[in-house]
Formats: sequence, structure tokens, C-alpha cells
Amino acid sequence: MAAGTLYTYPENWRAFKAQIAAQYSGARLKVASSAPAFTFGQTNRTPAFLNNFPLGKVPAFQGDDGFCLSESNAIAHYLSNEALRGSSPQAQAQVLQWVSFADAEIIPPASAWVFPTLGIMQFNKQATEQAKEEVKKVLSVLNHHLNTRTFLVGERVSLADISVACSMIWLFKQVLEPSFRQPFPNVTRWFQTCVNQPQFKTVLGEVKLCGKMAQFDPKKFSDMQPKKDTPPKKDTPPKKEKAGKEAGKPQEKKDKKKKEEKEAAPAEEEMDECEAALASEPKTKDPFAHLPKSAFVMDEFKRKYSNEDTLTVAVPHFWEHFDKEGYSIWYGEYKFPEELTMTFMSCNLIMGMFQRLDKLRKNGFASVILFGGNNDSSISGIWIFRGQDLAFTLSDDWQIDYESYAWRKLDPDSDETKTMVKEYFAWEGEFKHVGKPFNQGKCFK
Repeated sequence: MAAGTLYTYPENWRAFKAQIAAQYSGARLKVASSAPAFTFGQTNRTPAFLNNFPLGKVPAFQGDDGFCLSESNAIAHYLSNEALRGSSPQAQAQVLQWVSFADAEIIPPASAWVFPTLGIMQFNKQATEQAKEEVKKVLSVLNHHLNTRTFLVGERVSLADISVACSMIWLFKQVLEPSFRQPFPNVTRWFQTCVNQPQFKTVLGEVKLCGKMAQFDPKKFSDMQPKKDTPPKKDTPPKKEKAGKEAGKPQEKKDKKKKEEKEAAPAEEEMDECEAALASEPKTKDPFAHLPKSAFVMDEFKRKYSNEDTLTVAVPHFWEHFDKEGYSIWYGEYKFPEELTMTFMSCNLIMGMFQRLDKLRKNGFASVILFGGNNDSSISGIWIFRGQDLAFTLSDDWQIDYESYAWRKLDPDSDETKTMVKEYFAWEGEFKHVGKPFNQGKCFK
């Protein structure tokens, strides 16, 4: 069984293919998409990374045995099993056909249409109209093929469905409004069937279909353009050279030095269009900006929790400094334990949620535990948030997973809360409310 690390940036649809394939095959896949494990634009420029992946692009996969792969389709294929790749030579060829179809027929027009609406590409009416027509042709082909089929190849999900669905995520989320989808009901039915499979949802979360076709916004496009240096005024006289040694230095040496410095500087990362789309997203307002400053320093508690004994240092520090007016404590329990199968897949479910909440780390902390074993497990945890509201509701970016959990606000003064905080922080105790043995814990910090 394949095992290794996938390097990418958050919400990279190309990486989704590999992640979903791993969910089906059971491949042990770690995802490095945020600091300190991986920082896009920095880590992938280092000599060590470029030694394994010369182009410096992501997604990139490195196996636990040292085996390295680039290109998303190759990685997804490697992490798949026979059922996903096709169980016969004919099925394998059909899967390859649809994977190629996604790259050649879907992605080019989808990019030409969607990227201007995201503000990362200048709008061109002719190019957009042409892209719309090409997308209609693609949807027509898919709609006809799916008229008598649930999935693209065979009777169950294959790598063909994973690749095509992932290539269409931006279309369905951004521009395929109901009236545009209406002539292609089989495609919409198939897409929703795919993205609502547990293996898809673990990676993608809830995929909401577009309600109104997004349009190009000139201001948004202008704001996303890199700022250029202001050229000097024509009337500004040139600066005089410094007296002394610098004044006598030959111009050739100065030019040579400047050239060497320019060559020594790291080259600007060349991102493909999808990478640029995600990397260029505008910064959003801090959801906690309206709250007054709290005396409880979350980072100080996290340092205690990470570096010192939990029961004798971290927990006492927490209760000594906890600000019950500025922060709240919540208990979250996964609502669908019957869907949990292999324990490593359940752990991937937890870590996937953590990764999608990366911007919440500054104002949040959680200790989440998997109880039980394969095909008989449950997930629950204690979460600490700034403010008195359930933090997930404060930002659209944080709402992907939280509805899969039942949430209960705890009274910080109650004995029940103090016991639960102690047990969940220390990963040991009776856990009387669970009824299953401790398996393993994960921390969001």
C-alpha cells in the first residue's frame, strides 16, 4: 500500500485528485500544505525540494520509501487501487480517456471563463463567449454519456470520475448557474453524486453549486495586480556619485556587480493558472476584530501545552489564566459514527478539518480524540474559541466541516467541564460519556 507526503497549497483542486484517490484506496497520505511543513513559494524553492522536484511545482508526492512523483494525474494514479484504475484493460483505457478529456477539453475553457471572475485574468468578451460554447459542448458530451450511467466507467466511482469532477469544481461553484445547468441534468446529477460520496466530502467538504453566474469585476482585477514602482519624474536630476573610492570605480565593475546580484536573487515563482487563482485570493477581514482584547494569551497556553507536562503545568495554567468573558469552551461530537470505517481514514477526516481551519489557529485551540477501532469508532473533542459564539459561523471559509458535528457550549465553572478539559487535553481518563476506549488524539493549535 502506498504511503507518503503530498506537498501542496490549501484548496488546490489538482491535489484533491490524489487526496480523494487515497481515501478510496486506503493509501496512507499525509498532506503538507501549511507552515512549518510546507509554505508555497518558499519551501518549493529550496535546493532540497528542487532536488526531488526540479520544476518546483505542486502537488508533489514523496513516498515514505523516498519515491518521488510530480504531475497530479500520475500521483492520483499511483495512490489509487485497481478498482479506481480499472479492473480490465478496456476499463483502464476508458479511465485514461476521461482523465485526458478533463485536461484537454474541460480545463482550458473552464480557466478562460472562470479566472476573469476571480480577478486574476483580464476579461475578454470574445474569449469568454467562446469558452462558454466550448463548455456547453463538453457538458453535452458528458450528459449524453451519463444518460444511462451512474458513473463514467463501470458501476462505481473510478479515477475517471475523480479527475473530471475535480476539474469541474470551479465551474460548478463559480459560473454554472441553474439556467445554464438546466439542459444538462445528467451531468449535475452525476457531479452531485460524486461530491457527496464520503470519500469526496472528507477532502472537499460541502460543495455548494453556483446560484448566480459570477461576473468580471474590474476593480477586483485591478486590486490583484502587482504594484509597480513609480518611475522617476523627468525633471529629476540624476544623483551625483559619492566621492572617494566609489567615484573612481569603473562603470563596468558596477554593472557586473548589479548583474551578479540580480542573478543571485531567487527567480519569481511561475505558478500555473489554478495556483495563481488560489494564491491571489484577497485578504478577508478578521472575524474577531470586533471583540475586545482579552487577558488570556492563547499562544502562551499553547507553548505550555506543547512543551511542558499537560496535567501538572498546562491544565493548571489554562484554568489560572482562562478568560471566560473573552473565550468560550465547546464540546463537539461527530454526528455520523456509522460512516467511520478504518481508523486511519477517521484520522484523515480530523486532520482534513484542521487543515481547512488554518486561519482560525490564532484564536482557537482543540483537542480531538478518536475512540474505538476499525468499523466501531467515534470522534469528539474540546474546542476553545475567542468570543462567546461558535467560531465557525463567523467566516464562510470555516463552515466546510462543522455541520457534521453536534456542538454544545460548556459552562467553564462546572465540574463536568473541568473533567472533560482535563481528560481531552491529557488524552487519558475515564471518558464516561463516550463508552469506547481511547485510540488516538489530534491537536489543533
